[in-house]
Amino acid sequence: MLKVAWSRILFLGVLLLGLPLAGVMLAGKPVAPYLAFPPRTQYVEHAPFSWTAFVLLGALALAMFAGLVWLLLPHGASSTAVRQPRRRPFPWWGWLAMLLLGSFWWLAWSRYSWFRPFQPYTFTPLWLSYILLINALTWRRSGRCLLTHRPRYFLALFPLSALFWWYFEYLNRFVQNWHYIGIEAFGPLEYALHATFAFSTVLPAVIGTTEWLRTFPALGTRPVSLPWRLPHRRRLAVAMLVACAAGLAGLGVWPDVLFPLLWVAPLLLIVSLQVLANEPTLFSPLAQGNGRNIALPALAALICGFLWEMWNANSYAKWVYTIPFVDRFHLFEMPLLGYTGYLPFGLECMAIAGLLEKGRRFSRPTPAVVIRE
Repeated sequence: MLKVAWSRILFLGVLLLGLPLAGVMLAGKPVAPYLAFPPRTQYVEHAPFSWTAFVLLGALALAMFAGLVWLLLPHGASSTAVRQPRRRPFPWWGWLAMLLLGSFWWLAWSRYSWFRPFQPYTFTPLWLSYILLINALTWRRSGRCLLTHRPRYFLALFPLSALFWWYFEYLNRFVQNWHYIGIEAFGPLEYALHATFAFSTVLPAVIGTTEWLRTFPALGTRPVSLPWRLPHRRRLAVAMLVACAAGLAGLGVWPDVLFPLLWVAPLLLIVSLQVLANEPTLFSPLAQGNGRNIALPALAALICGFLWEMWNANSYAKWVYTIPFVDRFHLFEMPLLGYTGYLPFGLECMAIAGLLEKGRRFSRPTPAVVIRE
């Protein structure tokens, strides 16, 4: 099982790394800018704002958010058939996390001269504080959390997270939807170390927030009734795999058109490979009417996304966006429609964490919440 899981991650990595670069080479474009390190992601000229694209993509975004809200709302009597978890005293390390979070937030947004040499490095301790806090909140509600009851799995999420987000940074070289300011003086080694530590917090934050949301037993328990079943699943998986591969190959050739693939292609590739291997996917519980495994990770990523963007807004070292067609009506640095990308991103986080769990025999906790049938 370990070899299968990691071979699949390796195969995904080859596709995500190789196809965009191959597409650029086949199009006759120079590859040197895409391989520069530290990356210089300001050489693509993006399309201007378009009301047509904004309205069309806005309608899609509204449909996605409406679907998420529908899944999350309690469903009549089913919400009363759920045993509420017994709350426990807030742990001391949770109070420590709150103190650290407030301190690093203040330092990230301050501009004190004595703190100037450390100003670019506030992201990682800020998010480590959040991760500690969300685990404390989970422990308070359920008596269990990843940190205390699944420490090996929890720690393994950090290096996997760094690798996971480096993939997105690599794909961003071809669409250049964001770039960083305030770290221009970093050399290759300093940039690599700083970025790797920062990227390592992504999965623990999203998965930890998902675990906290699971302690709310009525959240996402609405029964899902699919009016149809997908025929020829394996053929559809092959078609999806080919379409994603073609899209990734064209990512650097038509970045303004294909940039949404950056957020959905990894998820579609994982699901396609799982279907072809006759394995359950993240969407399999939908067949039994359970949408909780879809709704909670999407909401968790949206919560983390809001905090990422909020804490980024006034930080010294930060990212800014250059998104074609819809780069207007910002909430913090992010264009409003850009928050839609956090929904599939949450599912990708859960899918990658699931691959890790299949690859290692981590101990699993007993259910923190009991739902009576």
